[in-house]
Amino acid sequence: MSMAHVQQLAAHAIGEVLNGRNLSEVLVQLMQQHPELSVADKGALHDLSHGSLRHLGLLQQLVHQMTKTLPPIEIVHLLVIALYQLHFTRNAAHAVVNEAVNYARQLQGGHYQKLINALLRRFLRERETLLACALKQDEARYNLPAWWLNYLKKHYPQHWHNMVTAMAQHPPMTLRINRRYTDAEQYLAKLTANGIAAKILDTHSIMLQQAIVVQRLPNFAAGHVSVQDFGAQQAIPLLNPQNGERILDACAAPGGKTGHILEWADCDVTALDIDPLRLKRVQDNLQRLQQQAHLHCADAKELHLWYDNNTFDAILADVPCTASGVIKRHPDIKWLRQPQDSQKTALQQEALLDSLWLTLKSGGRLLLATCSIFMEENQQQLTRFLTRHADACERQSRVLLPNSRQDGFFYALIDKI
Repeated sequence: MSMAHVQQLAAHAIGEVLNGRNLSEVLVQLMQQHPELSVADKGALHDLSHGSLRHLGLLQQLVHQMTKTLPPIEIVHLLVIALYQLHFTRNAAHAVVNEAVNYARQLQGGHYQKLINALLRRFLRERETLLACALKQDEARYNLPAWWLNYLKKHYPQHWHNMVTAMAQHPPMTLRINRRYTDAEQYLAKLTANGIAAKILDTHSIMLQQAIVVQRLPNFAAGHVSVQDFGAQQAIPLLNPQNGERILDACAAPGGKTGHILEWADCDVTALDIDPLRLKRVQDNLQRLQQQAHLHCADAKELHLWYDNNTFDAILADVPCTASGVIKRHPDIKWLRQPQDSQKTALQQEALLDSLWLTLKSGGRLLLATCSIFMEENQQQLTRFLTRHADACERQSRVLLPNSRQDGFFYALIDKI
């Protein structure tokens, strides 16, 4: 397939995201609509769409600098994709320009072919000057909306710069080693024997030097290892499941933490999710790990739909949030979210947490977990919960900031007294 066609699909994906759609959903739909895409085409589409959104602040600023009047939005999106290719990929510059111009023949009656050709060639000639000018703008320099950057400066005055630097990086591929089979040291030896470079992060966690397809991982199909962010791996050690306990994993999909619970101890696990397709992913993950749980497709706060009045020893409440901590993996999030979104999701979390608390036995524990760095969903949520529930006592809470090893997470372990 021609590069122009992949550019077209990537530009369409950018437009859909900026109109409010989730990138993962858009890409799934595009691949279903275009079965002719090869494996290489799909990889290129993934890279162009994710990469352009990761660097969108800079790329949009470059377009603004080079145009007195902005062309139609679909032309802007094509320029964004082509500029990403020219600056961040190894694609041959002449091929990128020629294919973008070829695709432009199909847009707006072909009236913008010359403009696209001129702007892309100007970027190649004046790259350093244009970049230096663009990077004077904070949104271009940090590739974050201004409101988001201001939020981080206000709430994380000592850490915001390291956070935004980390959030702009490509995410590492991190492995969780199944403790029922082996540990990080033994599994690293297997990786090394297979020519896969990696380093140990913890007793059962390894970070690869470069991402690879999971089929190359030794014993992946047998469940000896799972792909999971290092920050996400911290949830289950905090919950510390014990043999024989009844544990609820609310909002369980895609099942990474469900599997981790069952690797940790011999538990009776109930896994809930409101989405039947996402719940199927939980089942698939458990099958690969050769583990079992009671799966229910239901809204966790609608207790009458799933709760049998047998209280749980422990609950993992991995509640819905803005996902503001995982933008390395999902760069569309930083352009989809609005300043008021964390307050909206915090209200949704409140109702869910209050319902789940009713299912926890006295003496039990609940782990509040989010993949957010917004205070409204994290520390402030915890404070409000403790105020509402006299029988709730914070045992510990932990803020994991985005860095080179992990995404951003918040955990709070709450005892029911």
